Amino acid sequence: MFDVIGALMPVVLIEVATFRHASAFKLLLAVATCMGAEGMFQAMRGRRATLGDGSALLTGLILGLSFPANTAWHIVFVASLVAIGLGKMAYGGLGQNIFNPAMVGRAFAIVAFPAALGAAAYVPAVDGVTMATPLSAFKAEGMVAPLTLLFAGIGESAYGTSSALASVVGGLYLCFRRAASWEIPASMIGTAALFALVIQLLGVSGGWTVLHELSGGALVFGAFFIATDPVSSPLTPRGKWIFGAGIGALVIVIRKLTGYPEGVMFAVLIMNAVVPLINRWTIPTPLGGPMPVRTA
Repeated sequence: MFDVIGALMPVVLIEVATFRHASAFKLLLAVATCMGAEGMFQAMRGRRATLGDGSALLTGLILGLSFPANTAWHIVFVASLVAIGLGKMAYGGLGQNIFNPAMVGRAFAIVAFPAALGAAAYVPAVDGVTMATPLSAFKAEGMVAPLTLLFAGIGESAYGTSSALASVVGGLYLCFRRAASWEIPASMIGTAALFALVIQLLGVSGGWTVLHELSGGALVFGAFFIATDPVSSPLTPRGKWIFGAGIGALVIVIRKLTGYPEGVMFAVLIMNAVVPLINRWTIPTPLGGPMPVRTA
């Protein structure tokens, strides 16, 4: 957990440097609420507090980064409560949840506060914003942002999660430390690139190239920091490839065929739901072959 938190620091620094006090307050509120909620729910169940494992802190950071800096405090507060209470503790705590808790809280916020988050119009980073972003501007008006700015994630419409550069730096550190399974981001980014390339070759991309697709939004951030959640992702090597590929394909499908400019959050939650099946389908054959079935 603390390796992931450390790897998130470049992303956090990009956002705080861009939005300063507003962003810092939003992140602190999300982290404090998530940690407080975990302590409260553990006390209600008569169990020892587990704040030392860093999971609540990590959930708060990822959830906070998914909101724009000007998000109303009560939205961040409610989303954080739901992330821990419904996304994690309702399943029994760390290691039992089938969905990524931060994405559960984010999805609840979009449903509960659609007007405030602009869910029907502009949706950036991990699906929700009140101002135009490069993805939403392209979706609505066909405006193609400069590729360098998209990759760096710098500007008035940028978010920490939209900085592919910061996400790559932190993500490579995670893979080097083996705190994240490299198969998931590799298959997710590779599949998204393949789908985007097909769209570009068909001539219907509108000037939005493969590199724009990969650099814009939260695809790279989601590949390294959300999809690789060890609790809600597959256990088997082959399953990790399938899981990442499914998310990458769904992100492009959602971006191109729905009203949402971004699709990382929905894609992750959909694939989280089929992880038990992926694990079952990809169980490796034991050495020496399957166990023989005993007959009466």
